[in-house]
Amino acid sequence: MTFDVAGIVFWISIVGLAVGAGLWAWSFFIEKHPLRRLRQIDCGTVLVFSSILLRFLGQGRPLGVIEWALALLSPLFVAAALWRLSRTACPAKGPVKHNHKGGRA
Repeated sequence: MTFDVAGIVFWISIVGLAVGAGLWAWSFFIEKHPLRRLRQIDCGTVLVFSSILLRFLGQGRPLGVIEWALALLSPLFVAAALWRLSRTACPAKGPVKHNHKGGRA
């Protein structure tokens, strides 16, 4: 049995696509907490669009028009989802620092 890089890339992208779509489905149908739902949708978005880019990287044929559009838009969706994930992260544990006016620093 021989392993080729294109086959391995294909199966990694299929797993990423399945996990990302599963996170989307879980967040839409099962998850009730709004912040967890948002974070699951963002994680699913990162996985789905990253797997699409990985599929384009591993295929041997030239890209079509729709594939080029996805290849140009996917990094924007990934960056937006990662930015939103960083903005909705839990605050660090430990003492809360206040500024001199009484608010949080």
